[in-house]
Amino acid sequence: MDEFMQAAIDEARAGLAEGGIPIGSVIVHQGRIIGRGHNRRVQQGSATLHGEMDALERAGRQPAQVYRESVLYTTLSPCSMCSGAILLYGIPKVIIGENQTFIGEEALLRERGVLVDVLQDKTCLDMMRHFIAEHPELWNEDIGV
Repeated sequence: MDEFMQAAIDEARAGLAEGGIPIGSVIVHQGRIIGRGHNRRVQQGSATLHGEMDALERAGRQPAQVYRESVLYTTLSPCSMCSGAILLYGIPKVIIGENQTFIGEEALLRERGVLVDVLQDKTCLDMMRHFIAEHPELWNEDIGV
């Protein structure tokens, strides 16, 4: 497995261990993780702290060029909010663990020139399926249902 997707999975597991939703993300610039995060909506009572948003926040302020040279890894297809941030900062490539439990704005990202690679990783898929079965109310809240 790619070390960066493994890091995103590790973040998802950390979120689950904290009582949150198991979605993790890392931002990689020139072969180095500059931001890592996981969904912290439950833990912090946040309306917006999805895994991708947490990774961006933890990357801190970066020059625009850094974002334009980065790759975002996420265990789950990015929602509208996270896709908007990807577009806003000009991140050119997104690698997604799986999109079978939820498909976000992949078409929009592709239309706007972002390279999107979906791995259909079994670990990501199993983690989300198990979580959704055990916590449907939290999952529905997270995706705005």
